[in-house]
Amino acid sequence: MATGVGRGTVTGTGTGAGRRRFDSGRVCLDLVATGTVTSGAGELLDGPERLADWLVAARLVPEGTALTALDDSWVTRFRQLRTGVDRLMTAELCGRGADAALDRVNALAAGAPPGLRAVRGRGGTLVRALNAEPDCGALLAAVARDAVELLTDPAARAVLRRCEGEACRRLYLDTSRGRRRRWCSSEVCGNRERVARHRRRAAAAATGA
Repeated sequence: MATGVGRGTVTGTGTGAGRRRFDSGRVCLDLVATGTVTSGAGELLDGPERLADWLVAARLVPEGTALTALDDSWVTRFRQLRTGVDRLMTAELCGRGADAALDRVNALAAGAPPGLRAVRGRGGTLVRALNAEPDCGALLAAVARDAVELLTDPAARAVLRRCEGEACRRLYLDTSRGRRRRWCSSEVCGNRERVARHRRRAAAAATGA
């Protein structure tokens, strides 16, 4: 099934578990966040159209880029990369190895990412465009390279975190002052934790009254 890229909407903070979010700090971690467990809302890449939308929203392809070859096989390959990246990051946080996942991500990262060029948009402003319609391997390479760069950058690796929110497994880079950020998003998981804490205090007060 072929499709074209639709209009992607970047929701930096999000207001619900089912919305796409791009606040992890890296595109490879944003890919992990689309999974059933990490999203908290089920599979967010459940077909070619959803993947096409995600590619635009993640800024891997400019809006309006034709992706005529995008089909279910692309979805499968992106999910496989997502699993590999998740395993690698989890292993890094746990201080253990994940060589099989590392081999798969390295193999994808060895490919050439899409070529970029600047073109005149409306009003003469320079905007990004791709040299040619990208294939799946090129887009996978861009995400896999991002994962390799994160894992081999000591500064980035040191601030890799897993959200402490209940039932949330999102990964993010903690760039906050003092590096004491506990949640993937203060507005989402942080707010849920504050609401739950308030309810616990209210229940305890009512019981003791």
